[in-house]
Amino acid sequence: MGRAGTARACLLAVLVAGLTVTGCDASAPGRPAGSTSPSPRAASDEELCVKLVGHWSREALDGDGYGDYQSMGLSNGQYDILRAAVAAARPVERRQGVEAARELIDRQVRTGCAGRYRGGGPTGGPWQ
Repeated sequence: MGRAGTARACLLAVLVAGLTVTGCDASAPGRPAGSTSPSPRAASDEELCVKLVGHWSREALDGDGYGDYQSMGLSNGQYDILRAAVAAARPVERRQGVEAARELIDRQVRTGCAGRYRGGGPTGGPWQ
């Protein structure tokens, strides 16, 4: 084996040793070989509804957003849940404060989304 062959063999040995020592895995950069992480759990339609409608309901209560439901990423039915929750929360906010109103919104949205997705999908038509 010539000098070039010896250099290549040394380089290959160093690379293999380095991968073994650091535990690199080509399929997961920066993660030790053999380690796995659980796959993220997909959120249900109801959970997504609660998060999305809850977020926009609190924004609307704060006066920061109450407009076109499609620009918020909501269906018409989800927007109905938002409007009902915010309408119920406004008088509570005046009487008991923002925290009580936000708690009411959370309850109203959770109940509304649970009813909407009770059978696994929205009740009514696709945009209801």
